[in-house]
Amino acid sequence: MSDRPIVVVGAGLAGLRAAEELRRGGYSGRLILIGDEARLPYDRPPLSKQFVRGETDDTTLRPAEFFAEKDIELRLDAAATGVDTAARQVRLADGDVIEYDQLIIATGLRPKRIPGLPEVSGVHVLRRHDDAVALRDELARASRAVVVGAGFIGCEVTASLRARGVDVVLVEPQPQPLAASLGAEVGGLVGRLHRAEGVDLRCGTGMDSLVVEGDSVAGVRLSDGTEVAAELVVIGVGSVPVTDWLADSGIPLAEPAAGGGVLADEVGRTTIDGVWAIGDVAAWRHEAGGHKRVEHWTNAGEQAQLLTSALLGAEPPSTARVPYVWSDQYDLKIQVLGTPATADEVRIIEDDGRKFVAHYFAAGTLTAVVGAGKTGAVMKMRAQLAAATSPVS
Repeated sequence: MSDRPIVVVGAGLAGLRAAEELRRGGYSGRLILIGDEARLPYDRPPLSKQFVRGETDDTTLRPAEFFAEKDIELRLDAAATGVDTAARQVRLADGDVIEYDQLIIATGLRPKRIPGLPEVSGVHVLRRHDDAVALRDELARASRAVVVGAGFIGCEVTASLRARGVDVVLVEPQPQPLAASLGAEVGGLVGRLHRAEGVDLRCGTGMDSLVVEGDSVAGVRLSDGTEVAAELVVIGVGSVPVTDWLADSGIPLAEPAAGGGVLADEVGRTTIDGVWAIGDVAAWRHEAGGHKRVEHWTNAGEQAQLLTSALLGAEPPSTARVPYVWSDQYDLKIQVLGTPATADEVRIIEDDGRKFVAHYFAAGTLTAVVGAGKTGAVMKMRAQLAAATSPVS
């Protein structure tokens, strides 16, 4: 490598893990971690849960001393605005130009917005720390809320609002919560959980417009013609990769219809020399063919090990990777091990009316295990999923 530094753009979990793995792998050269927020790298999953509920104020991943000890230069509150891959330079919003030898793109996601909504108080998205602070502040004054979108974020926020005593209407165009991720059958079991907790779950409908009084939201008009009163509206309709700063860079991007993101191989290497991608923004090539972004917390650490091993010329980890994601809702941990698909055959293995375990199969092969409140039953299937074998029926 040259005397130029390795530059990581994006100071979220994936960017931090990449920097950590570079030092762990023996890289002793200059290392710069650039983030567009003024805060130290922090953990996002607690924002929709413990933070919004007021149970914690700090989700920082590493203290400032860690970066000094590891000789990682932090450039916070410094958004990247462009990259010149020929000159190997990153441009920042403050006018600085950072030269690099290797560039790791880890800029993550930003929440989708619903076009045409008026700018009024009481309407929130949730991705960044500032979003969570604003939501928690207004939550203290709200008794009724509408959550638009019953994906993982929407379901978690709904559970947190109910824990604070707020009446919640959860709106989802799909037939059930999490149906796009887990299918309608298991989504129905998640929906059952929310109804049992007093949530007014409205599936098969979406938000048409806001009801506004003065400069504040007063409710939501749904696409089925009904109107719901609310002092608080949380919109969780998905996210998009932060790649606009890469325009005209020549770095290959996936089409928006395919999920977007930076196209990379199975270790995060793009077709541009010296440019890599990791985390939620990265569409890695998969063994089954094609490229896919994986928005899982555990994926960031696994990708960091693979990417930095390739970048440093070391042997990659040999352990088979099994995708894993979890979601804390009420008193249950919902776990997803493997890769469920809506076309899979679903077998409900256990169901006591609240807790459950479901196995997913494609052409007779076990592809995923999903459970709620059944940690042991889910995790014992990891080796079987890694071996891609079917259980004996």
